[in-house]
Amino acid sequence: MGATTEYAVKMHGVTKTFGKVTANKDVNLELKNGEILALLGENGSGKTTLMNMLSGIYFPDHGEIYVNGKAVTIRSPRDAFSLGIGMIHQHFKLVDVLTAAENIVLGLEGKAVVNRKEVNKKVAELASRYGFEIEPAKKIYNMSVSEKQTVEILKVLYRGADILILDEPTAVLTPQETDKLFAVLKNMKKDGKSIIIITHKLQEVLAISDRVAILRKGEYIGAVNTEQTNQAQLTEMMVGRPISLEIERTAVKRGPERLQVIDLTCLNGDGIKALDNVSFTAYGGEILGVAGIAGSGQKELCEVIAGLYPSIGGSVLYNGSDEKEPVKERILGLKPDEIVKKGISMAFVPEDRLGMGLVANMDMTDNCLLRSYKNKKGIFVDRKTPKELAQRLIGELEIVTPGVETPVGRLSGGNVQKVLLGREIACNPSVLIVAYPVRGLDINSSYRIYDLLNEQKKKGVAVIFIGEDLDVLMQLSDRIMVMCGGKISGIVNPCEVTKEDIGLMMIHTEDTSEKEVSA
Repeated sequence: MGATTEYAVKMHGVTKTFGKVTANKDVNLELKNGEILALLGENGSGKTTLMNMLSGIYFPDHGEIYVNGKAVTIRSPRDAFSLGIGMIHQHFKLVDVLTAAENIVLGLEGKAVVNRKEVNKKVAELASRYGFEIEPAKKIYNMSVSEKQTVEILKVLYRGADILILDEPTAVLTPQETDKLFAVLKNMKKDGKSIIIITHKLQEVLAISDRVAILRKGEYIGAVNTEQTNQAQLTEMMVGRPISLEIERTAVKRGPERLQVIDLTCLNGDGIKALDNVSFTAYGGEILGVAGIAGSGQKELCEVIAGLYPSIGGSVLYNGSDEKEPVKERILGLKPDEIVKKGISMAFVPEDRLGMGLVANMDMTDNCLLRSYKNKKGIFVDRKTPKELAQRLIGELEIVTPGVETPVGRLSGGNVQKVLLGREIACNPSVLIVAYPVRGLDINSSYRIYDLLNEQKKKGVAVIFIGEDLDVLMQLSDRIMVMCGGKISGIVNPCEVTKEDIGLMMIHTEDTSEKEVSA
């Protein structure tokens, strides 16, 4: 590396504002040479903003940045690269039709014509050095999420980066892929690289980092040695008060069948089966967790059931009641408003909160009103009732907003999610389908959402919970349905399997279609 100082990076008194919002205030952060530093904080604490200044995307309003003991000015990602700093973002910036190697050398100064054989060889050597598994000639569109991430990391290393910043690197990885990534990061550390990981998964922080730096509401709280801390201490430093990290799994007697899905099949935009003969039953009084790597059919599953996505085969049977009268209906192929008209009490919190769940330029009152304006039997008959609901949700769910008249598009992602979930729950559903309900939420809000889902379960609601954090799924769910490539790998009792078992089921489907363990 050629560095003679103890610190690869020092950020001193760094401040960044956006209008009236202070994202970072007088932050002091130090990264030692050859260490893995975890950067921890609630959503909106300023972690990504701070790293965006180090990587040249933003420029600080105040403060100094030192790299290997020298004061530097970083005005662009190019400046950052020239100082040996590279950032791997959560959302990959790759060209799908190019190979891994072509993406890695894309944008580099030099020859217009690339010697593919030579580049492939260099990339393979670099990958081998750190323990990456990659085929340099493989096209991006044929790659898994973890392979794409590998390309992004190699792209940065190829450019000579000694300081790497990874933003939520394990968000969409299986436990096995996470282990592989951590092994690679440890190899990079041995090679003298200095690494910052932005994350919210406390167990991973403790597993991979040497030190942990904590931000709270844009301010630097302090740093602790990983071996001298624990999850409870880190949470208290993040939030400012002790928080129980126990997720309740209430013992509730399984209720009646609420939703029966039989041989459900649908196609994606490319005409490939997104769901392939999917069958399961959701019961009242249980949380059915759905696990799978991104793109395994989870999104299509909940949208088909909710009447928002077409199917080509199968059936969905609803069993419930409307004003104490029994309701049994085949709902596959019905539009959402047709489902409501049949007296079917089903709520859906989609992955795309603003695109599908809420209208961004409308306020909370109008978004609450949306849920039932077509249904004369709905809970709202005027604007007063939805306004009261909006005000109640603000108090109960601690939604941060100037008021009920503020357009929901101006709220943070976490607060938008609370509005959506609160509205759906207020309709007293007998089936509640939630897709990634805590994505973008800080730890405090996440646990409030888990409590809400448990409350619904206690009321006898059938909750279908599509999640991405296996630790949470295993603690919260009564059963877990694992999906892989549009098929069900198995339905298991989380008390009887390990996280690794589920991770393997997320990438294999053979001979497991009949596997079910009753909860």
